[in-house]
Amino acid sequence: MLGLRAPLARLPPNRTLSRAHAGRVTRPDPGDPVSPVPSSVLDLIGNTPLVHLARLHEGPGRVLGKVEYLHPGGSVKDRAARAMIESAYARGALVRGQPVVEMTSGNMGAGLAVVCAVTGNPFTAVVSAGHSAERVRMLRALGAEVIQVPQVDGLPGRITGADIAAAARHARALARERAAYYVDQFGDPAGALAHERTTGPEIWRDAAGAVDAFVSVVGTGATFVGVSRFLKSRDARVRCLTVEPAGARVLAGLPVDEPKHVLQGAGYGSVPPGWDATLADGHLAVTDDEARRWRALLAEHEGIYVGHTAAANVCAASGLLRSGALPRGATVVTILCDTGLKYA
Repeated sequence: MLGLRAPLARLPPNRTLSRAHAGRVTRPDPGDPVSPVPSSVLDLIGNTPLVHLARLHEGPGRVLGKVEYLHPGGSVKDRAARAMIESAYARGALVRGQPVVEMTSGNMGAGLAVVCAVTGNPFTAVVSAGHSAERVRMLRALGAEVIQVPQVDGLPGRITGADIAAAARHARALARERAAYYVDQFGDPAGALAHERTTGPEIWRDAAGAVDAFVSVVGTGATFVGVSRFLKSRDARVRCLTVEPAGARVLAGLPVDEPKHVLQGAGYGSVPPGWDATLADGHLAVTDDEARRWRALLAEHEGIYVGHTAAANVCAASGLLRSGALPRGATVVTILCDTGLKYA
């Protein structure tokens, strides 16, 4: 040992030490705020920060990203996962110890694995074989059983609607076989309600109501529908726009030219069951090349390492501001959906 010791003079004023000093244990000042210790990791879901992406988008206006990859499961899906399991318990559709099964692209699976670990429900994730190996490894590390279903017409890293449909059929059959609770993230309204009650209000609060537009990719549609519904309830002038893969723009009313794309978890080439078209004021498109480029730019210029859908969101938000469709000083909020550690 070198016997080096950090000089106490460098400690900030009023910082209490965690260990005994000079024979005495320092205690918190009675006036210091006390943060309650979370009872479980579920209490860490929500209240993610907004970050101004000023180095990547210098103007006009500003792009704010909601840092959803800070959740325990590494993505925005943790919110819906918690809400869906809590809703199932409240309805009596799920009891402790009962198996839970869901078809997932990986992010919902990670969220459900986190929640089910706390609630005591064995979880099985049914995924398309085309999803990234990193997602599968994370699911298994979180204690989930993972079943990979062969792709129908997609490619590794490029999942199609047909691939998802095949995985969903397998998951439903498995749930019946095991008497398990099937989550059905596409059909459960608890997902959108979670974003209406938490994500939307957090954005409005942290942006101090200065939100001119909201843009987001659409998978199940829960994030877009829930957040948009809340924001428009506060100010009907807020413009809400979807982000879709350039070759699979069904929400924009266009035919699917290329069902295979890198936006895993989004753009499946069909309108999700819980979709509310009245909330969409427009539709933006992002190519695979743009998503890859903006993913690299976010890491290099902002120190933010995210997946392709988050990169597509930021690309679309910046493009919207640069298009002149909004006032020059407008604020656009988008979602940093998941961590880039889930991808190759």
